[in-house]
Amino acid sequence: MIKAVNLRQGTIIIYNGQLHEVVEAQHYKPGKGGAFVRTKLRNMATGGTISETIRPDESFEDAFIEQKQMQYLYKDDMGYCFMDEVSYEQVHVSESVAGEAAEYLKENMSVTMRIHEGTILAIEPPIHVILKVTQTDPGFRGDTVSGATKPATLETGKVIKVPLFVETDQLVKVDTRTGEYIERA
Repeated sequence: MIKAVNLRQGTIIIYNGQLHEVVEAQHYKPGKGGAFVRTKLRNMATGGTISETIRPDESFEDAFIEQKQMQYLYKDDMGYCFMDEVSYEQVHVSESVAGEAAEYLKENMSVTMRIHEGTILAIEPPIHVILKVTQTDPGFRGDTVSGATKPATLETGKVIKVPLFVETDQLVKVDTRTGEYIERA
């Protein structure tokens, strides 16, 4: 059991019989009245976010989330296929579960699966991935404005903003948490 005052961002709890991830938790102690915890919880099944005000002594069941290393193999009509790196067992994951992580998946890439009681909750790609730019407009001589960017399509289909000097067929390093360009690879 975990008390409301101990809730932190990223903690996964069982709230109203469903898995919720704590997006935000702030402890308030007003001058008048009792203390409370204002939270923002994301439902792991639906993806919806709710805001709740909770008493600090209220307890929640802490959900055990297994993290397993898997290797991305391919995408087909059943979804995304992953292989357990230890047992070599293959698992298919739907597009809805893959979510935004699918925009960074390359064949043979290792990812972390978050699993609760045999159900895959989320896919976490590495923090930084190196992807090839498949299409971008050419940068023109004299376009040297500080911080100027242009759109670029990556090999996975994701479109990001890159500096003007990046060209088609170059490799770029991308932060998967923010979806931003970091540097050329």
